[in-house]
Amino acid sequence: MAENREIQLAAGPLLLLAGATATGKSAVALRLAEELNGEIVSADSMQVYRGLDIGTAKPSREEQRRVPHHLIDVVDVRERFDAAQFVRFANRAVAEIRGGGRLPILCGGTGLYFKALLEGLGNAPPADQVLRAELESAPLPELLAELERRDPRTFDNIDRKNPRRVIRAVEVIRVTGRPFSEQKAAWGGEGSSSSDTPGVQKNFFGLVRKSTDLHARINDRVDQMFSKGLVTETEQMLREGLAENPTAMQAIGYRQVVEYLRGERPLLDTIELVKLRTRQFAKRQMTWFRRQAAVTWIECAERDGEDQIAARIRERFESGS
Repeated sequence: MAENREIQLAAGPLLLLAGATATGKSAVALRLAEELNGEIVSADSMQVYRGLDIGTAKPSREEQRRVPHHLIDVVDVRERFDAAQFVRFANRAVAEIRGGGRLPILCGGTGLYFKALLEGLGNAPPADQVLRAELESAPLPELLAELERRDPRTFDNIDRKNPRRVIRAVEVIRVTGRPFSEQKAAWGGEGSSSSDTPGVQKNFFGLVRKSTDLHARINDRVDQMFSKGLVTETEQMLREGLAENPTAMQAIGYRQVVEYLRGERPLLDTIELVKLRTRQFAKRQMTWFRRQAAVTWIECAERDGEDQIAARIRERFESGS
């Protein structure tokens, strides 16, 4: 897999745009694609699901008509989707875009997807479906206790509120008999770098905003999501099997709305909780990118529009600096 990855990425120009949720990545990527004759490849772990539109801030149909988008709406909400699938789909999309003489622009906030594409997945053990089903039925506190006992390093660093990540860590430990943290570094995890991928590091840009600005944008986005019908969309997705997919159920917004629909809290409290969880998620995203990726950070002021931000990125991209 790593060999195929390097051939794809070294075959021509590529622009990567990352950052936390609500920084304005999608609008900037759209403008860059229009100016640079590009197409967008989504690096978002939730936009792959058909029907998860409002809560994932998926590009509108009008935006997708303006610029072709890839890796959006590729699986049903009941289906699993992981980093290995992303690498296969993304390599295919990059080759197709280049074959048409256009520039691939990868845009998203799922750091693992960028890392898997740039550095490969190495020899990570595949999912054990029988064991995975057993772990998914186990209480999260029990899994966390096992993880703390068998791999304290991962326990200290993992998002303990994300059952999918906890389950994967315990699964790897049980399958291999070794701590997850030891193996993760060996197959492109902590401490590795994308600097050995020619032409990629200098073209990897990230948007960053002051916390007050970002929090205001998050709050506004969440309000808009609910006004556009996030509750109704969640009800529809539940009918189509959302609750049967542990990965999709981790999507911020949907999980909290499902809890609201079950009567766990009032709607206004749910809206405020979604804002809080989104702010916390944005902080984790920035921490990840700063530690794991060689990114050129673009400071975005509150007054900056997507045209201004895109112009700054384009200048650096075209100059190769």
